[in-house]
Amino acid sequence: MTPLALARAAGKLALSKKGFDVKILKLRKISSVCDYFVICSGSVDVHVKAITDAVEDGLRKKGIRPSHREGGSGSTWVLLDYFDVVIHVFTEEARQFYALEKLWGDAPIETLD
Repeated sequence: MTPLALARAAGKLALSKKGFDVKILKLRKISSVCDYFVICSGSVDVHVKAITDAVEDGLRKKGIRPSHREGGSGSTWVLLDYFDVVIHVFTEEARQFYALEKLWGDAPIETLD
C-alpha cells in the first residue's frame, strides 16, 4: 500500500467512527518528518479512543501495524506512527491548541468527507 493510500484508508476508517474534519496534509515535498499527516477530530476523549482504535484495528486487518502509539484512554490527542504516515486524532479543543494545520501551513491539504 502506498503512503497516500494508507493515509486515505486511515481517514476513511476515522470517518467510519464519526470522526470529523478529517484532513490529509501532504508533507512529502516540505519535510523529512513523514510523507503525510492525517488529522481528525473527535468530540470527547472516549470518541478519540474509539476513532484511533478503529484506525489501528482496520489497518492491522490489512497487515499494517504502527511503529508507535502515543496517548491512550483519557487522552485528548492520540498519535499513531506508521513511518510515512502519522495519524493525529484530537478533541476539538486540543486540535485548536496545537494547530498543526497552521504549523504546517505550507502543506497541500486534502479533505475527506
